[in-house]
Formats: sequence, C-alpha cells, structure tokens
Amino acid sequence: MVNVHSQENRWRFERWFEVEVVQPMADFSNPRQEWRRLVSEVYGTFLLVMVAAGGGMMSHAFPGTISRTAAVVAPGLMVMGIILFMGKISGAHLNPAVTLAFSLRGDFPWWRVPGYLLAQLGGATLAALVLQPIIGVSASYGSNYPADGFTALQAFLMEGLLTLGLVSVILGTASGAQNLGVIGALGVGGYIALAGLWGSPISGTSMNPARTFGPDLAALDFRDYWVYVAGPIAGAVVAVILAFVLRGYGGGRSGSAAAQGDLATEVGRPDQA
Repeated sequence: MVNVHSQENRWRFERWFEVEVVQPMADFSNPRQEWRRLVSEVYGTFLLVMVAAGGGMMSHAFPGTISRTAAVVAPGLMVMGIILFMGKISGAHLNPAVTLAFSLRGDFPWWRVPGYLLAQLGGATLAALVLQPIIGVSASYGSNYPADGFTALQAFLMEGLLTLGLVSVILGTASGAQNLGVIGALGVGGYIALAGLWGSPISGTSMNPARTFGPDLAALDFRDYWVYVAGPIAGAVVAVILAFVLRGYGGGRSGSAAAQGDLATEVGRPDQA
C-alpha cells in the first residue's frame, strides 16, 4: 500500500512538473517565461563583469602578467560569446545604456526596462563580490575612474563618444536592412575590443553603467561614478537620434527580435522589416 501511494505521488509530481515547468519553458511565446529573460541578463552581466573587472584585479594581484591589451580585448571576446549563446533569450543587453537605447528606438517595451536594469546591476555586483575574496584585492582595481591628470569632464566626454559608437553598432546590426544575425556578435565584440585599445587610458572604456556599478558597490567607492552613468546614457541617446536619421523609425520585426530575443516578443511595427 505504501509503495502504491508513493508511486502515485511520484506520478502526480512528474505530471505537474511536465505541465507547469517543462511545457511552458518549451513555449517561447508564453509570457510566463519572462523570468528567463531576467536570469539571462543577470548571468550575462555577471560573466561580462567577471572578465572586465577581473582583468584589472588580477593585474594588481599579479603585476606584469596581464597587459593592457589583454585586459581591454577580453571583455569584447566575452560579449561576443554571450551574444551567441543567449541573445535569443533576452537580447543580451548586459548594459543599461543599451536597454534604454533599444526602448528609445522602439524595439524594446518600456515595461521591461526596470527588470532589465535591476538584473544588470545585480549581475555586475554579484561578479564583483565573488571576485574580491577569490583574488584578494579590492574590487576598486577592477572599476573605472578618470586617469590621473584628466578631469571627470574629459572622462565623461570620452565615455559618451565611445558609447555613441557602441550603440550605433548594436542598433545598426539589429536593423532590418543590415541585420547580420549571429555575425552581429562579431561587430559588437570587435567594437568593444577596439574602443578599449585606444580609449581606455582616459576613462577605462566602461561604456556601461552596470559594469562600473558592481565593482564600485563591492569596494564602496563611487568616486566620479556619475561619469559612467551620464556618459554612456548621453552617447546612447545621440546614437538613437542618428539611427533615426539614417534608417527612420525602429520597432520593426528584425530590431524587436534582436532587442527582445524570442520570448514573447512584442513588435511595435509588424509591417516593417
């Protein structure tokens, strides 16, 4: 009798698990799967900051082992991999400036923005908190600050300029006319590496408020953090304006799919490619 009862409970659990978990997860049009977007953004931003902040922290812990070239190219390679393996889930924003740009462009619904921003900030903070005890140095060595001899205004202008290029590449490869599919990952990752190679000496080439927020919070050092919020957002806004000038309205099928992934995608202009 006990075995029969146990088998019946097991069958009920397996049936419940199949109906309530497995089947909905297989249906990407099910809005109940929204949580997968947020997990994707937390995980993706965690991986990005692990590499971006980890390079600076490892360089301080082991002087002379990691060159500046390696430290600025590594985040580009990581972003390339993240876009390829999870872009279809959340759009792989990993960056509040990118999320805001997609929304201003009309490719991403505003009601999803708060969740994405919290997920990105959370993933970045988690990465810094994990790295700090492992490497044994302050997370501030993995953050971004204006270089000695340069003002916060100069760093702000550099971050705005660099983010202008980044968001332009992202919006361009997501558009209907130039949608490159997975090849877009090469464009975005390549731009991040290139920007770091020439722009990092002045501002650190953050281009991402979350990437700087995580190490700053872990180290409790928000010195000049406004630079890494205002600069990227200003650059992203200008990039959205230029995208309109070059390609007209956003919100088409290709742009919305690139910005939102395949989970319950909302298309503002379904008649537009």
